Amino acid sequence: MGSRVRVWLNRTYAENVFFMDQLRRNPHDRAVEIHATHGDADSPVLAAADTADLEPEGLSPAAYVEFALDQCARRGIDVFVPRLQQAAIAAHRADFEAVGTALLAPPAEAIDVFEDKVTAYEAVQGLGIPVPPWWRVTTEAELLAAVEELESAGYKACFKPAAGAGGVGFRIITRDPFSLSHLNGFPSPYVPLDLVAQAVRDAEEPVDWLVMPRLEQPEVSVDCLTGPDDRIRMAIGRTKNGRRRGFTLHEQWIEPARQLAESFRLHYLSNIQFRMLGDEPVLMDVNTRPAGGLHQLSLCGVNAPWAAVQSALGEDPGEVVPRFLGTDYTVVSGLRPLRAVSLPRQRAEETADTVQEASAVPLPALPAQASAPVGLPTADSVSASTAEAGATA
Repeated sequence: MGSRVRVWLNRTYAENVFFMDQLRRNPHDRAVEIHATHGDADSPVLAAADTADLEPEGLSPAAYVEFALDQCARRGIDVFVPRLQQAAIAAHRADFEAVGTALLAPPAEAIDVFEDKVTAYEAVQGLGIPVPPWWRVTTEAELLAAVEELESAGYKACFKPAAGAGGVGFRIITRDPFSLSHLNGFPSPYVPLDLVAQAVRDAEEPVDWLVMPRLEQPEVSVDCLTGPDDRIRMAIGRTKNGRRRGFTLHEQWIEPARQLAESFRLHYLSNIQFRMLGDEPVLMDVNTRPAGGLHQLSLCGVNAPWAAVQSALGEDPGEVVPRFLGTDYTVVSGLRPLRAVSLPRQRAEETADTVQEASAVPLPALPAQASAPVGLPTADSVSASTAEAGATA
């Protein structure tokens, strides 16, 4: 057993409570203490952490870097997993190393490529990896022209922000007029073209959208772990087709992901997403951070978060190959505790040791929802998914 490792996750997704669980249950039985910060006092990641702070709002990228450096120095952070302001933080890697903190993030140049989807698609095409046709639109006229061209080719048009993460801002365009059908049931991603055009026309500033054909399932997200030597250590695909989820090691998904991760130096954890355009897999998105669903690889006997922390610490985890491909599963909501109504005030002069002692006092908790994978009732899938969802106390 090695020395204690102190890991910090900043303003991250609620699902990363499972990332934290896996770090603590690492196969080397290494002691791991986790610090978390967030802008929402009720984030479950704050309750799951050993120590926690609220983040100040409205900081510029430069000011946020200063905040982060102070947290690392004051909290004795060994490995920092940044999500918010990832590019700005990565650009100051040497400053973090100077205070003894390793960044679990790719080089800033790699992050910059994939922050803008048009820049990313152009760069990826240079490797010969298929991408869908796309149009960058900023005006109503450009929007209408792109939709017309896509529909004339037999595609259904959709749009999303040219910069952004996940499915935020994704909509599918329909020619159907707005009616009660749009108000019945759950909210729909379908929006009438005339209303979209009107909104763009009335906007005070130009939009910055990517218009492209709606891609079909299956969606395959390849979770990659790439060492700082640019050599990939892990590439496992997670498939999604409706509610059904599963895993794949098929080369049509793994090989382009491997090529991308190594060519663009996507060090540590990245997530590369593909969908189908007709009969051909095409790139949909590249995330230069751990995916929210990364913990689902536990159903394959893989602890990717710990392997990544090892790599950041300069310890080569070797090839991370699943011993088996887990059974198909789905994702449902589960319960996680919350901290008390607000975070306790923590004095700036407190050391990491005194904060750690204070955090050992149990805090009252209220339930909150987070997602956990639920497999079919086999010994492997049930034990893994139950462990992921149940380690909350």
